[in-house]
Amino acid sequence: MRDNKFLKILIPDTNIYLWIIGILVLFILAYNIQLGIIGLILLVYLIYYNWRTNDIRKKKWAKYIENLSAEIDTAAQYSLLNLPIPLAIVEFDGNISWYNSKFLDMIGEKDILDKNIEKLIPSFDIVKLLGDNPDTVRDFRIRDKVYRVLYNVVKIDTKHEERYIIMLYWIDNTNFFNLKEKYNDERPNVAFIQVDNYDDVLQSTEEAYRPLVIAEIDRRINLWVSRMNGIVKKYQKDKYLVIFENRYLENLEAKKFTILDDIREINVGNKIPVTLSIGVGVNGKNLSHLEEYAFTALELALGRGGDQAVVRKISSFEFYGGRTKAVEKRNKVKARIIAHALRQLIDQSNKVIIMGHRFPDMDSFGAAIGVYRAVRNRNKEAYIVIDEVTAAIENVYDKFKDNEEYKFISCQEAVEQSKSGDLLVVVDTHRPSFTGCPEILEKIDRIVLIDHHRRGTEFIENTVLTYLEPYASSTAELVTEILQYMDDKMRIEKIEAEALLAGIAVDTKNFSFKTGVRTFEAASILRRAGADTTEVRQLFQDDLSTYIARADVVRSAEIIEEGIAISVCKQNIKNIQLVAAQGADELLNIKGITTSFVLGLKEDGTIFISGRSLGNINVQRVLEKLGGGGHLTVAGTQLKDVTFDEAKEMLIDAIKEYLKEGEK
Repeated sequence: MRDNKFLKILIPDTNIYLWIIGILVLFILAYNIQLGIIGLILLVYLIYYNWRTNDIRKKKWAKYIENLSAEIDTAAQYSLLNLPIPLAIVEFDGNISWYNSKFLDMIGEKDILDKNIEKLIPSFDIVKLLGDNPDTVRDFRIRDKVYRVLYNVVKIDTKHEERYIIMLYWIDNTNFFNLKEKYNDERPNVAFIQVDNYDDVLQSTEEAYRPLVIAEIDRRINLWVSRMNGIVKKYQKDKYLVIFENRYLENLEAKKFTILDDIREINVGNKIPVTLSIGVGVNGKNLSHLEEYAFTALELALGRGGDQAVVRKISSFEFYGGRTKAVEKRNKVKARIIAHALRQLIDQSNKVIIMGHRFPDMDSFGAAIGVYRAVRNRNKEAYIVIDEVTAAIENVYDKFKDNEEYKFISCQEAVEQSKSGDLLVVVDTHRPSFTGCPEILEKIDRIVLIDHHRRGTEFIENTVLTYLEPYASSTAELVTEILQYMDDKMRIEKIEAEALLAGIAVDTKNFSFKTGVRTFEAASILRRAGADTTEVRQLFQDDLSTYIARADVVRSAEIIEEGIAISVCKQNIKNIQLVAAQGADELLNIKGITTSFVLGLKEDGTIFISGRSLGNINVQRVLEKLGGGGHLTVAGTQLKDVTFDEAKEMLIDAIKEYLKEGEK
């Protein structure tokens, strides 16, 4: 750059010379007029010569540029006509105004001028193409090849108008696309399979038939895996590791993992149906990630009651199956182990904070009271977090609120009082956002979880002890069993036993739903501890307005599908959630109704849905589509920023989608 400036100084412009000569001529005129006139004539000639030379040079340069432009235009036209890739020029309405021979070969048709490109290529949408992000991949399959489309919008200026055209470049991407598909098809997937009720099935089978049951389970699993050209290894008596290619996953999902039904149909002397839980890991970075994904998916399947497959795809979960109720485990060994572990954790803690879910019900409150008694029996300080006393627990809460023995605190107080070394026990929920005080989960690092709901994708992580049993009727049942094994002799007050029995009664609908042998055993334990069934029944008494509102829910119900009823609770009452839940239960008492959903509106404008079923439809799966959860027969969800009509339409769509999937 500096050299150029230096050259310009050494080789100045011709005009500067002429100016210098002109100044010298003026000096000569001052001293000698004759010489000055001669010099002036020479200066005029030089000026004319300079102008003439520049003019000739400009004309030659202009002619050279014109010739060069013509050559470039010719080269551009030749390149455009003979471009080695398909090229088409279309108007904004999609009509083809020009194309090259490669494009014609690609389309495989003749006489395509002025035809609409969207009709020639049905998958092509010009509006969507122009509206997409520039980085969006635009691949189109045309006949047996795949093309990636690039485009330019060009402005055309003519004498009369201005218009825009779109130049479409079609890059043959077939080899890359085929290689990508081959890679995705051959990627390995890892699955863990576990027989949910292995011990129970064998115990209920005569000894002579037990080898046949085991052999049939192995045979059907091996046959299922062999159809996918996969490998299966049995690493424990009831656990299997399966590796198969990704190409078979779509078919497995389309058929809803038929192995679940095949295993359930085993009948070679077993009295209890065999069920499986399957966890599949997909799209992991490596085999280690796939194993982690598969194990997480298996835990989720087991936590949801078993007899289902869960597919984890990096950040999402897909659920298949879950048609049967969780099988009750008759062995109480786990309850005894949990009780001993919980006793040690309580003894090692400064104090224990007990928390249920938001808008607590009788089961949540009763379980919290049971854990409170377990802590007090170990002579440790305990607190129960309750921010809001709902209508569902108002009657039972009144029995405890004035008793100095029981300490209830708000969420804010719990956060302020919690310190290192404290223990947090969460009952009747495993979803962090649904707990009574989510903030305290971040403050206390020692957390115990006791719950009976089917596990969802949202879960309290990093617990030191987890007791999640979907087979149980209620969390109160689980806590009752824990109390039985905490000490040599169970110590519990009469009103505490009644609170636990009320929790079992409300979740079993007075021992008519999800009631097993252990449910009755827990009830008998509480009855021996002094629980009065008459007083428990009085805890469920409602006032006249609640009864009338519940009756209105039943009266306004409508049948949308065979056996499925939907009703809306629009009354502005304080305990509307309780009314909706009771109304859903009442609808099941009507002949011909096997599934019910009731919508209600909370004070903050949130619409909630309570779902109930006799077991033929999994209401948990239905309401999970709307962000909710629960059990096969009892579930719920909440919707924000929607109207009653919109919420009802969303619910109907979820029901139809469920029925379409074949989950009946």
